[in-house]
Amino acid sequence: MRRNLVLGGVVFCLFLVCLFSGVGFSQEKIKLRLSDQFPPSHKHYQLMDQFCQEIQKRTNGRVEVVHYPANALVPITKTYEAVVTGTVDIGTTLLAYSPGRFPLSEFLSLPLGFSSGYQATKLVNEYYKKFKPAEFNETQVLFFHASGPGVFQVKKDINSLDEIKGLRIKANAENADIVKKLGGAPVTLPITETYEALQRGIIDGVLLPIEPVKGWKLGDHLRTVILNYAVSYTTAMYVVMNKEKWNALPEDIKKVITQTSEEWIEKFGKQWNELDEEALAYMKEKNIKVVRATPEEHAKVAALMKPIIDEYIKTTTQKGLPGDKVIEFAMSFLKERK
Repeated sequence: MRRNLVLGGVVFCLFLVCLFSGVGFSQEKIKLRLSDQFPPSHKHYQLMDQFCQEIQKRTNGRVEVVHYPANALVPITKTYEAVVTGTVDIGTTLLAYSPGRFPLSEFLSLPLGFSSGYQATKLVNEYYKKFKPAEFNETQVLFFHASGPGVFQVKKDINSLDEIKGLRIKANAENADIVKKLGGAPVTLPITETYEALQRGIIDGVLLPIEPVKGWKLGDHLRTVILNYAVSYTTAMYVVMNKEKWNALPEDIKKVITQTSEEWIEKFGKQWNELDEEALAYMKEKNIKVVRATPEEHAKVAALMKPIIDEYIKTTTQKGLPGDKVIEFAMSFLKERK
C-alpha cells in the first residue's frame, strides 16, 4: 500500500513538473525543412532566413525551420511537387517553374504593365485572398511575393525593342509569347543556369526583372536594358507548406506561422523595390546602357501585347475559370496602386 502511495506521488509530481514547465506532447519540438530558390548570398534568402528564425522565436523554440538553399534538397524547378509529396515541408520558388499547373495565376506573367515589386507582391496576395484559386489546394499557401517589372536586357548595344528580332532570349514557359511577338526566339531555362548561358553565348539576352543584373551578376554580360513597361510582367513566387504537415500542427503554431507570413508580405515587397534601386545603381557602375521608351514606343508595343492578354482570357474561360474577372481585378489594382 505504502509503495503504491509513493509511486502515485512520484507520478503526480512528474505531472506537475510537465504542467508548469510547459513540457508535454503538445510541446514536442517540431522540425520543418524549407527549400529555397536562392543561394545564401542573396538578400531574399537572408530575408527568408529571418522568417524561419522569427517563427522559432515566436514559438519559444517549439518550431525549428531548417533553411536549405537552392537545389540543396530538390531542384528548384521541382519544388512544388516536392512539397505536395512531402519530400520537403515548405518550399518557395517561381510559379513559372510549374508550367500549366497554375492556369488562373498565369495572368501574373502577362504584359500588364507592372511598375514595381511592392505593387506586384501586394497584387498577388490580394488576388489569392479574393479568388482562392483551387490550383493551390494541394498545399497550404503561406504567402506570395513577386518581382519588379520584367524587361528586356541584352548583350549588344540596341536602342529599342524593334532590335529584339532574331535574338535568343531567356524566358519562361508563361511569358515566352512576349518574346515571340517581338520576333525573338525564347529559350527556357532556370535562373541558376542563366549566367553561364549568357557567358557561353547560348542566349543573347533575357526577359527578366532588373534585380538579377546585380543579384545574380548577370550584369557581367549585359550591355543594354530597355525599360519599356508595355512588356512588363511580374515573376511571382509562392511560399507553400505540405498539407498533411500543416494539418498536424497545433492551432497556436498555425496562428504564429500565419501572422508571421502576413508580415513578411510587406517585407518582401519593400525588399524587391530596394533591390531594383540597387540594380539601377549597379547598371550605372557597369556602364550598362538604360533606354527608357517614349510614349509612342510604349503604345506601339502595348498593341502588340494585347492579343496575349486576350488569349489568356479565352483559354481560362474555356476551362471554366474566371480569367476575365481576374484581368479586370488586376488592371484596376495596378491603375490604383502605381
